[in-house]
Amino acid sequence: MNCCRCGSVLEPVVTDLPFKLSKHSIVIVRDLPVLQCMACSHYEIEDAVMSRIDALLKNRNKATELEIVRYAA
Repeated sequence: MNCCRCGSVLEPVVTDLPFKLSKHSIVIVRDLPVLQCMACSHYEIEDAVMSRIDALLKNRNKATELEIVRYAA
């Protein structure tokens, strides 16, 4: 798959990404598999991974300011 920004090849990597749930609540998802461009750092999340992220974030307490969860396939 090629990067939609620069056209370089996207490579599978594992990284940590923040997701903002509300004005004051952030969840950091650790060990998240993404496709990342090594040329411009753009990343894409595959549909199956995003579905799992949605499930992880659905039951989080939005009153918690910062939470770190591990992605588990």
